[in-house]
Amino acid sequence: MADQNINYPIGPRHEINSPQDFGFVPRSKDEVRIPFGPQHPALKEPESFSVALRGERIMGVDVKIGYNHRGIEKACEQRSFIQDVYLVERICGICSHTHSTCFVQAVEEIAGLAVPKRALYIRTLIGELERVHSHLLWLGVAGHEIGFDTLLMYTWRDRESIMDILAAVTGNRVNYGINQIGGVRRDIDAAQIGDILKAIDTLEEQTKYYVQIAMEETTLIQRLSGVGKLSQEDAVRLGAVGPTARASMVDRDVRRDDPYAAYGELPFKVITDGHNDVYGRTIVRLGELMESYSIIKQALKNLPDGPISVKAPRKIPAGEAISRYEAPRGEDIHYVKSNGTENPERVKVRAPTLANVQSVSKMLEDRYLADLPIVVAAIDPCFSCTDRAIAVVDQGVMSWEELRRYGIDWYKKQGIDFSKMKIK
Repeated sequence: MADQNINYPIGPRHEINSPQDFGFVPRSKDEVRIPFGPQHPALKEPESFSVALRGERIMGVDVKIGYNHRGIEKACEQRSFIQDVYLVERICGICSHTHSTCFVQAVEEIAGLAVPKRALYIRTLIGELERVHSHLLWLGVAGHEIGFDTLLMYTWRDRESIMDILAAVTGNRVNYGINQIGGVRRDIDAAQIGDILKAIDTLEEQTKYYVQIAMEETTLIQRLSGVGKLSQEDAVRLGAVGPTARASMVDRDVRRDDPYAAYGELPFKVITDGHNDVYGRTIVRLGELMESYSIIKQALKNLPDGPISVKAPRKIPAGEAISRYEAPRGEDIHYVKSNGTENPERVKVRAPTLANVQSVSKMLEDRYLADLPIVVAAIDPCFSCTDRAIAVVDQGVMSWEELRRYGIDWYKKQGIDFSKMKIK
């Protein structure tokens, strides 16, 4: 069973003979080191932690990323810019508009395209609807992690109205496909505007109720307060972004600090909190929901007339650009380099979870094992967004023939001999 759960290093076979071979080496006689994930009932994604325990108290945590690496960045280089708009959406289902907008902004900057204002407002609208969708989803997951399943049922019920709006406006509940290089591919009509405003009014009233729960429900307050502490100094030092940073009084938001789309014309407040814990991260997200409702209403009220796109060339001129976007989880960064062809020469993505995951070990210092799921959930992690690299052990690189033989030998040891199978 041990062999089946190990990512073997590239090169000669690495035999697993003891717990030390997994990297779980106790630091003292009374310390136990256990794996938490990559498959675990308390985690919603395959994510891996090595946890050092003394009794039930956490002495240290090693975060191991790379399990979900899918090679999307490299795949972008083998496809055209147009195809990549839809490929980068697949980096994350919850933040699909985040990644496609961040990507097309970089491409449009290289190409020198002036995107119509109406398209910028529609991008802002979809972005804030996505933020509402993400924060309501997070609120439900957080409730579930602490045994408050009623909150999960309520928030996910409300989230459905946002999903329905996104489906009506873009054609899809997930991976909306609304962006294209030079604008958006779908307009919005008066009937849709009325439906959105009606749904937002209802959601605003429901969110006020969730705010009241957060402020008055003693069980929730006591369970989340003091858990996952991250000081302002540590948040800055460790590079935290988004609600994780703003819940530690780090007043940063790309929408305000480096406006894109229509955010420069739509006033809003950046929500911060000084609790420096999971409770503070809950308060920040609830406050951001209320601000998102305000931005959505402003965007619909001030939606300008005009075209929704401009024609973009298939071959993007040589150049490079960096694009920033305030995703629901925090700052998302895309770097795009063009060499004058239809395909990008390089695409690099720094998703917000990669910035926030470094804080998890600090948040878990001297906490209990039971706190680990909610502390990890509090950064709203997306490990399919995060995993971008594979660590290669310096033991040489296999040739294709060596890799084929290695695979055959490995399956033989599991009792499967493909050489004896007849393929029709």
